Amino acid sequence: MSKPRSPMPIPHSDALTGLATREAALARLGEWLPAGDKVHAVHIGFRRFDALNLAYGTAAGDAALAEVAQRLRHFASAEIEGGWLAARDGGSRFLLIANEPCSREVWQLAAARLLDALAKPIVTAGGTLRLSPRAGLLRATAIDNPESVLDRLGQTLANAMALSGRRLAWADGEATRLAISAAQLEADLIQALDRGEIEVVYQPQFSCQDNRLTGAEALTRWNHPTLGKLGAGALFTIAERADHVAQLSGHIARLALTGAQKWPMDLRLSLNVTPADLASADYAAQLAGLIKQTRFAPWRLTLEVTEQVLLGDVTHAAEVLGKLSAQGIQIALDDFGAGFCNFRYLQLLPLHYLKLDRAMIDGVAGNPRDLAVLRAIIAMARALDLKVIAEGVESESQRQLAVGEGCSHYQGFLRAQPMDGSAFQAFALAN
Repeated sequence: MSKPRSPMPIPHSDALTGLATREAALARLGEWLPAGDKVHAVHIGFRRFDALNLAYGTAAGDAALAEVAQRLRHFASAEIEGGWLAARDGGSRFLLIANEPCSREVWQLAAARLLDALAKPIVTAGGTLRLSPRAGLLRATAIDNPESVLDRLGQTLANAMALSGRRLAWADGEATRLAISAAQLEADLIQALDRGEIEVVYQPQFSCQDNRLTGAEALTRWNHPTLGKLGAGALFTIAERADHVAQLSGHIARLALTGAQKWPMDLRLSLNVTPADLASADYAAQLAGLIKQTRFAPWRLTLEVTEQVLLGDVTHAAEVLGKLSAQGIQIALDDFGAGFCNFRYLQLLPLHYLKLDRAMIDGVAGNPRDLAVLRAIIAMARALDLKVIAEGVESESQRQLAVGEGCSHYQGFLRAQPMDGSAFQAFALAN
């Protein structure tokens, strides 16, 4: 008799998109659900995706799914401060699970913005694809278990897919009426800058070599008087509609630089750069002026740019970043490894750091192929004299992996969650 086959190991990441698998989502829900009532989830599908595959070819369809995964990760990184997991649930269906306090209204607003991002045209070699996303929403209850969460989400998504005029559906069947209009939100944002509702929080960063605190990335949120806390994704989406991105970005930079000026002098500040920033003809001069006004040392500042920021005009972006780099400011390419990486950026941009997407660290140790990719990226960075930052480090095993493979820095919930300025200053003095 032949020997019985050993059970196949549960794959941690989806081969096409790099996202977690359904099995990984179940495991994560098993960790989060017993801890309280903070779990929120959205299940996403695309109507008529099979027709797109037939029209454009499966290669174009696969490229579209990979781009969806990248947009999903980018959205979660910008929008969710607590823990989150993005997964592919087979075919053209995706999951986003968050573990942080959030009202129904804010979660519905976030889901609507996510669908807007996923509905934007996707350019592939086979043609330009326009997807039609739908979503099922859920807030976990005390009686839920991982299987019931995904079962309820799946049924809710099926209901949303069947309704041609409705993009979102809640698992409990109750629609949430938004208490505030889009126009009012835009007006509120303009006033929020003066009312001090825009807050900067700091995600600490640490040295892989000796685990010491080295600085922090500045993140932002809006403490809306009616809706409560809104993340950076919501904030900048509203700012775009109000044509207020430049003012918002400058306001955040001023807050972050002013707060960081009080830190011990060896700590660095990282600021995220928006597409509107780089598109502005005088961004470099404005930022230089702001640095001078706040008396912040340029050599302590790192600007983080993502591929999405660079898509407009990479040559112009390289010129602007080059001017800033010449003043001593360092440049990091953020979310590296998410989706398709354009290696031309490594040739054109004055880079000092590669910041790995969290998917490049999460679960890599158990996957020889993923580990080989990680090692290749780090070896390439070393050859280009670039330091590597590991993002999304949530466990000691992930930190040890980052250290062992040669990353220079890491950040994530293992050591600290984002904190306000006073809390970070106390944290810095204690570390």
